[in-house]
Amino acid sequence: MPMEKVIKAAELSGAHEFIAELPEGYDTVVGEQGSSLSGGQRQRIAIARALVTDPKILIFDEATSALDYESESIIQANMRRISQGRTVFIIAHRLSAVKDSNRIMVLDKGRLVEQGSHQQLIEQAGIYAQLHSIQNHHGVGIAAKPVGQAPINPIVQNNGKIGGHNA
Repeated sequence: MPMEKVIKAAELSGAHEFIAELPEGYDTVVGEQGSSLSGGQRQRIAIARALVTDPKILIFDEATSALDYESESIIQANMRRISQGRTVFIIAHRLSAVKDSNRIMVLDKGRLVEQGSHQQLIEQAGIYAQLHSIQNHHGVGIAAKPVGQAPINPIVQNNGKIGGHNA
């Protein structure tokens, strides 16, 4: 695989800078399962590995949940470039991970209860808007849930296409 492709994937995932600072850069041996890397660094490497193959569909399942604020910010800042030319599904409890998506689908107990853009869902003043208020005004990282209810998961689909067909 060409090194330029590896570096581009690392830049998109926010891994390039810390890789460049490793003793041997991209040739550094990081140990079994990346044991010498932080959790955030391992996550950014995992995202880069997914990007290097240039897939048409990407699924991020809580991809930024284990990241520190800085790592999450880097990935979110690059998400538009990561999503370009492909369909991206983001499954997340942190609404900050999905707010810039084309379409957000909110599931409650496995059922689709709302869908739209971030702004549309805020204006609907439904479940998504409530979760947004909780997470942004109370500093909560994971959506609060009433006792006895399953968590509510916003699922996002970018570009409006699945397998080349309009969704």
